[in-house]
Order: sequence, then C-alpha cells, then structure tokens
Amino acid sequence: MARSYLNLMSTPPVLAAQQRYYARAQQMPPQPSSDPLGEDEIAFIGERDSFYLSTVSPTGWPYVQHRGGEPGFLRVLGPKQLAFADYKGNRQLISTGHVAADGRVALFLMDYPQRVRLKILGHATVLDAREHPGRVAELAGPTAGRITERLFLIDVVSFDWNCPKYITPRYTAVEVEAAVAGLRSRIRELEAKLAAR
Repeated sequence: MARSYLNLMSTPPVLAAQQRYYARAQQMPPQPSSDPLGEDEIAFIGERDSFYLSTVSPTGWPYVQHRGGEPGFLRVLGPKQLAFADYKGNRQLISTGHVAADGRVALFLMDYPQRVRLKILGHATVLDAREHPGRVAELAGPTAGRITERLFLIDVVSFDWNCPKYITPRYTAVEVEAAVAGLRSRIRELEAKLAAR
C-alpha cells in the first residue's frame, strides 16, 4: 500500500469502526500528500483493457462507471498522471458533470485471472476533444480518435493493491481461446487419425 492511501482513507468514522470491531484502530503518522506510481503499477495499468471509474455527485452520492478499450488505453503519462480517451456513449455525461463539480475520482483496476486489483485515487480534469486534436491523436489513436468526445486527465494522489481473497477468476473470450487452442489442435489431430482408419 502506498503511504498516503491509508492515511486518506482512515477518517474518524473508519477508525471508530476499527476500534469497535477489532478493539484497536490503525494510527498512521503523517504521510506525503501524494504517492507516485512505481514500475509495478505502471506495468499493470498498461495491460488493462478496462477499469471502473468512481466520481462524487454534488449531492454526495458516489457514481461508478465502467471504461473499456484496447489494452493500455488508460495511459500513464508519468508517475503522477494518467489519461484516457472518453468515447461516445449514452450521452448522460454523469462522470463528466461530477468531475466538473468535484474532481475527486477513484479507479478500480482488475486482473481477474491473476486475482489482482489496484485502486487509485486522483483528481480528474476533463478536456473537450474538439479543442485538443493533438492530445486525441496521442491518447486515442486513429481508430478510437473518431469516437472520442472527451479526454480525462487524472493527477494521481495515491494507490493501493488489494489482496486476492474472494476474487473469482474470470477470463475473456481471447484468454479462453488461447487456453484451449492446444486442446483444439490435439482434437483435430486425433479426429484425423480416426478418419484415416
């Protein structure tokens, strides 16, 4: 866990809950205001083809939205900044509106087969893609650039790796196909031998 993550999450009600259920609360000494991403975090982010984005509404309600794309569509611009192209969708613009009012975001990145999850806290800014064609080309590429309406820039505050407990392994169609490719080949080989008898 990065040093400032637990410090940010350990609010008085959290400490009171820890005291009630475990008879002691974790006390954290003062920590830096932000934690840069390291090599492990950068590599993990670069392999993801989706993540969940949480924003906070002006009424105080959290909102969680899925974002997906080609692996690496969530770009690491540096150890303290992420960005992604926001594609055309349902036209509700809930995440975009929330960020305009309160830029705090949380990202939840999963690797289901390996049972690994990474949580990231940050401050987001949304740019209109029409006003930043150079950034669109950089972040979306030629194919996704045509469907990009906005760009999200996220200044990383901190991150946390969770334990694998209770994560059910799940696999994409591509991962399943790769796993059974050898079996399919062997079946074809055996079927050909049977047919030749």
